Amino acid sequence: MTRLFPRAHFLGALRLLALAAIVAVAMPLAAARAATPAEDFVQTNVQKGLAILNGGGSKEQQREEFRSFLLKLTDLKRIADYTLGPAKNTTSPADLAAFEDAFREYAFAVYESEFSKYSGQTLKVTGSVERKAGDYLVSTVLVDPHAQKGQEPIQVDFRIFGTPGHFTVADIIVLGLDLAITEQDDFSSFLAQNNNSVKALTVELKKRAANVRAGGDLSGK
Repeated sequence: MTRLFPRAHFLGALRLLALAAIVAVAMPLAAARAATPAEDFVQTNVQKGLAILNGGGSKEQQREEFRSFLLKLTDLKRIADYTLGPAKNTTSPADLAAFEDAFREYAFAVYESEFSKYSGQTLKVTGSVERKAGDYLVSTVLVDPHAQKGQEPIQVDFRIFGTPGHFTVADIIVLGLDLAITEQDDFSSFLAQNNNSVKALTVELKKRAANVRAGGDLSGK
């Protein structure tokens, strides 16, 4: 069942998604068990993300390299289509393609807004479950060295689709909050208030992306 979440939770979750995408798995998996291919995929790729963040070159070079990395790591087209919900079925191919492009740029803007905020957080893989063939849920915890004493690590689960050598990240669940569903709820609410116009939503996403890049918040306001 689709759940509705407060706007503040949605924006906070997106920030956690951006952070989870750029931190490293600094701790090895427990020696008592072998890592699964899906766990290795998460561990290896977030380590690559950290290497990009800590690499040489200009900020612009790092940003472009990180964009390329994200395109390979995540299936942004699949995620974009999912967030449209039923509206996808009545949207023309041209309008759908325009929305997917806007969604991708919006995602990049969110990642880039968090790019300079990395400050030593680590992501530790704790296990995984194969829900069905080609569909995995990899569990991790986000450990913040600056967290207040006694604060529990944040649980971040990665939904992975595919087969070894061909995995992609299809969704991230933060503290039990499914980000793809939350985005779908947010977009559905916008569409309901704007005559179900996907074109209007595309314009809104471009506005939000520009606002984030200008130093504003994720709402575009």
